[in-house]
Amino acid sequence: MDIREVKDHKKQYLDLLLLADEQEDMVDRYLDRGRMYILIDDGKVRSECVITYEDNRTIEIKNLATYPVDQGKGYAKKLINYISEKYKGDYKFLQVGTGDSPLTIPFYLKCGFKPSGRIKNFFVDNYNHPIYEAGHQLIDMIYLKKENLNTEK
Repeated sequence: MDIREVKDHKKQYLDLLLLADEQEDMVDRYLDRGRMYILIDDGKVRSECVITYEDNRTIEIKNLATYPVDQGKGYAKKLINYISEKYKGDYKFLQVGTGDSPLTIPFYLKCGFKPSGRIKNFFVDNYNHPIYEAGHQLIDMIYLKKENLNTEK
């Protein structure tokens, strides 16, 4: 298993990026300014993560996705652990904004994140169509934050 930073031609992974953020113009808002990492296992890209620097204490996961056939194998958690370890000396907080989904919220809680805020009507106001995950319409953006960037064991 290998994790690599992608510095150029990030859109070659658009199919994977769109799994986490299904509207391309929304991905365009952060892709160029973000740092992208891919997880490769058995010679194939399995998962990706894009982070941005929000301030001198906080980095944010803007996009985290794993191909459906590879979900449940721990790839996304390995990327979070990698990011946490890589940046733990430089940033105090790792945050993520996500929909209020029964799939994503429990995942981030298991990874050590805690709820930290909400943007009302984010998905309704910023996407040109309703977004559904696990049969649940996403309305608000839920922010979760992890302090002290230590790798989860």
